[in-house]
Amino acid sequence: MENLEGRLTKLALKGDQRAFAELVELYKDKIYHLGYRMLNNRHEAEDIVQETFLRVYRNLDRYDDNQKFSTWIYRIATNLCIDRLRKRKPTYSLDAELGDQEGTDGYSLIPSDNVTPESELLLSETQRTIYQAIDELPVKYRSVMILRYLQDLSLQEISDVLDMPVTTIKTRVHRGREFLRKKLGPRL
Repeated sequence: MENLEGRLTKLALKGDQRAFAELVELYKDKIYHLGYRMLNNRHEAEDIVQETFLRVYRNLDRYDDNQKFSTWIYRIATNLCIDRLRKRKPTYSLDAELGDQEGTDGYSLIPSDNVTPESELLLSETQRTIYQAIDELPVKYRSVMILRYLQDLSLQEISDVLDMPVTTIKTRVHRGREFLRKKLGPRL
């Protein structure tokens, strides 16, 4: 994967539009998922994807090929999400969980050998509860928890994305887990 990214990035730097289009294809779903989990809004996540690739395209000449492309693009997307969260005014709605099932994701659609309607409902409710608890995390913990557990990045990769020491990342993961444990303890 890194070798492919490296070749595509070098070609895109030389002006190859198809190479850049392939980079977009490789990362658009991952960036959307990151944006959706951080912002909890489908439309804003789509905006983040577009804005991320616009920034990547405009700043491709600034890309340091000594670092992984994935780290660079995740940093851009994460910073855009954090900026949006900072600008967002808190809104509270009694109907927040209603709507067109935005809270469901691909994980709940994966079939298993022993799926029953009851177990599927329980899993869906548990996931919704966990995602809701993640949404209640302060931004500095939410971004780390999403990158660690939903995007499955290593502590070092998160450190690179957020440009923070690994020890800070470890502390934020620990505190985020403690926060979730306190929030979810009574619910689960």
